[in-house]
Amino acid sequence: MNHKQLTWQDLQPDILKYKSVFSKIKDEKINPLEKVQPRLINGLAHLHHQKQGFPILLLCSQENRDYLKVISQIAKSFFSTSSELFGGEYQIINDTVILKPPSEIENPFTSHGEVCFADWIEKRLLFGYACIYKNKIHLEPGLIHKANGGTLILSLKSILLKSEIWFQLKKSIEQGYTELGSLNEKRPLPLSIPALPLKLNLVLCGDMESLCNFQKIDSESYKMAIYTEFEENMKILNEDDMLSWCRWTTNLAEQSGLPLPEESFWPELVKEGVRFSNDKETLPLCPRWLIRQIRESVLIMNDTLNDKALCNALKVRLWRESYLKDLINNDIFLKQNLIETEGQVIGQINGLTVVDYPGHPRLICHPSRITCVAYPGNNDLIDIEGDSELGGNIYIKSMMIIQSYLMAELKIQSPFVASLVFEQSYFEIDGDSASLAGLCVLISALAEYPINQQIAVTGSIDQLGNIQPVGALNEKIESFFDICYERNLTGQQGVIIPTQNIRHLSLKDDLVEVVKQNKFHIWAVKHVSEAIYLLTGKLWNSKNNKENCLLYNIQKRIINQNQNTIPRSNSNRWFNWFNNK
Repeated sequence: MNHKQLTWQDLQPDILKYKSVFSKIKDEKINPLEKVQPRLINGLAHLHHQKQGFPILLLCSQENRDYLKVISQIAKSFFSTSSELFGGEYQIINDTVILKPPSEIENPFTSHGEVCFADWIEKRLLFGYACIYKNKIHLEPGLIHKANGGTLILSLKSILLKSEIWFQLKKSIEQGYTELGSLNEKRPLPLSIPALPLKLNLVLCGDMESLCNFQKIDSESYKMAIYTEFEENMKILNEDDMLSWCRWTTNLAEQSGLPLPEESFWPELVKEGVRFSNDKETLPLCPRWLIRQIRESVLIMNDTLNDKALCNALKVRLWRESYLKDLINNDIFLKQNLIETEGQVIGQINGLTVVDYPGHPRLICHPSRITCVAYPGNNDLIDIEGDSELGGNIYIKSMMIIQSYLMAELKIQSPFVASLVFEQSYFEIDGDSASLAGLCVLISALAEYPINQQIAVTGSIDQLGNIQPVGALNEKIESFFDICYERNLTGQQGVIIPTQNIRHLSLKDDLVEVVKQNKFHIWAVKHVSEAIYLLTGKLWNSKNNKENCLLYNIQKRIINQNQNTIPRSNSNRWFNWFNNK
């Protein structure tokens, strides 16, 4: 068979080839921006050089303060502070407000053209206001006065909550001046305040949902705007890429006032980064995620950023967030949730389930017992989850694919009904990652041949029997390993995964060590026939060895069943046709 048994080196990213990079990060003071955020830099450059039209950049990104702070730092490399003064100077003489040209930067309505950002904005905070307090006129500047002549970076969500803020801001930028309104809009001021000249570049940051809502409320501005994206991940293909990623991380630490990582810190951060990005050649650029790893490590080891600091921080976080998972595992250990990790059973298989509990920070993965029984009937697959309305649309689709594949392989209607169910499952199931397990257990039930309970399965299939990749792979493998480890390893236990998922592996060190000792195994497969062979020791389809072939066993069982319902000569004709295939 063509399946591949993975070595321990396959289970984590190859970090050794970057060892020389980690030793020179502190010495290499390169600017990583061009490699790390080329699209953002290009968008900011276009905004900087735009001389006509509405100066607005729509940036697809997260809208939290960590992101906006980083974006503003990048923007400052394009929009440096000008020696020119913008805005003006309000003077109050008796009951009259006059506006003079700017003469000094200390004036609150005068600016050198700064880069300013805000993750939350209200009308008076953005535009400022005027009021009468103790019979005196009081003028309060807003954020646009501070950013006048420069660039203003705002979160879209806060603007979209009150669309009138957006249209007032748009009007002010287009007409080139802004007006101070009364603090109490229901009580206009008894005097006139001159409009202040305004020149402003605008960057609006939002996720896809926010950008979609912005498009709905002002499609004209959406069409005129420059669009770019904050890149959340970076492909690491060579040492230069790794160096740029490390310098990006170091810069984030410096901006947050955190210690710089030591050389031993980087391999552990890379492994955790691969788990976050789900790709061995991809590392996260998310400022919030990277800063969190560094900050929590510093708390653990008192300002020391090495491998022990990060490992301890990750262990503490896992323990802190694993109460729910421990409850699920305890049910398995106490045999309240029945999961077999030894022996062989007909029509039973260990699938791997992912549960996303709302409000919980982690995906909870655990083995799930899938069973199938077959009995005389009329060529039907009863999907108990779907029929009981506990199966989502994608899950139901995967069950239809299972049935289609099997019918195409048999090339004849089966006189059996097969009933498939996830045992002890009381919530809605969706997704297609259990379709490989579902097909294998269906074949086991129809062929009346047992499945090895020491092996768990994850993977999606297509109508041709090809195996397709699935998500949350590291968590799935580790969930089955934890159960087997607690029950004592037999040396024959393991997990079957799709070949395409090898690039997603970044497994915990204790699991890697056990695989290295050949006490636990991970196999990668491309086709359902490879998975069936690993689970049963039997071939799925073979012209030369039909007695060791499960497909032939199913066909022979169909013939035996048909003998009770069709003339013998007809059944012999079918049997001869199978033998001549």
